[in-house]
Amino acid sequence: MEVNTVVVGSLEENCYVLTKNNTCLVIDPGDDYSKIKEVIKDNKVLGVLITHAHFDHVGALRYFLSKRGVKIFKKSNVNEQEYAIGDFKFKCIYTPGHSSDSITFYFEEINTMFVGDFIFKGNIGRCDLPTGSIKEMENSIEKIKKYDDSIKIYNGHGEPTTLKAEKKYNPYFIK
Repeated sequence: MEVNTVVVGSLEENCYVLTKNNTCLVIDPGDDYSKIKEVIKDNKVLGVLITHAHFDHVGALRYFLSKRGVKIFKKSNVNEQEYAIGDFKFKCIYTPGHSSDSITFYFEEINTMFVGDFIFKGNIGRCDLPTGSIKEMENSIEKIKKYDDSIKIYNGHGEPTTLKAEKKYNPYFIK
């Protein structure tokens, strides 16, 4: 599986395109559909995964809603369980805190989590926006800390990190 990052929009949000066997998933299509389409190329889009519904993560979603056969995975229509679509398998993990609809998508095959604005390198997402909650964030952090240290974390803005690094250096994980 190939993971490509497309930085989009005025807030430089990380959109991810996962490609495997001429198919792909798009995670958080924030804006700049034409830039995302360049990375998709001729691959068939099977689904769009939304880590949370803030505008900078869903700005280009409308372009995918009009395409037949593209499944949208978001908090309102997923459970905490494993899903399979095409050759992709992933687990949805509810991780509220930054927003009440925050989800982490865990791809065990590549030992990778896509966390949106839940975790940043050395930090966490804001909890002072509507539906944000520091208490829920603390609970979500405790839930994620139980996963393997070697997991790579792709976030909504900035550089990727690992769970091990966050457990060691992120002040919100050390508490």
